[in-house]
Amino acid sequence: MSTPRKEYRIFKTTVRAKADSPQIEGYAAVFNVSADLGFLTERIAPGAFTRAIADKQDVRCLFNHDPNNVLGRTKSGTLTLSEDNTGLSYVCDMPDTQIGRDVHTMITRGDVDQCSFGFIVTKEQVSYKDDGTCLRQIQDCDLFDVSPVTYPAYESTSVEARSNEAALKTYQLDVISADKQSLDHEIAKRLTYLAALSLSR
Repeated sequence: MSTPRKEYRIFKTTVRAKADSPQIEGYAAVFNVSADLGFLTERIAPGAFTRAIADKQDVRCLFNHDPNNVLGRTKSGTLTLSEDNTGLSYVCDMPDTQIGRDVHTMITRGDVDQCSFGFIVTKEQVSYKDDGTCLRQIQDCDLFDVSPVTYPAYESTSVEARSNEAALKTYQLDVISADKQSLDHEIAKRLTYLAALSLSR
């Protein structure tokens, strides 16, 4: 089993600022939405955050995942997480700080309107296609932060997309080599999956 590591995903969800209070709210993650990470397609299963919320994990609300830009925290009661049929919802009581006021204003103006979250997968289901591509379904995870973010989903991943294409070509060559050496094709598939994870964030 590979070593657990922190990952980030950005979704095309909406974060809103409440006009009558210094709060923001939105969805940090959405269930059953396919994310194309090259030759790995990923979805988050309903209930993936149930345990993390029940365990009252210490989750921060950050701006752009920057630990220097803390907006709220579950431990202090300034960040509230919940799970519904749509996904992972959050409400953050914004601090009366420069970054807090700035982020609230940017969200009110519509300059910032996307959300993301940081996590470590603790349970997943992976299925493979004959061409080596795979579907990863995240079923349970530990949460670290939810963040309003500047850039929309995958707009900043053009370099990753090119890297994924190069990795796919490498994989195809590896499969040819594996066939020549009579290796188990399942091993090649698993290598594909691990390669895809190493290129995702």
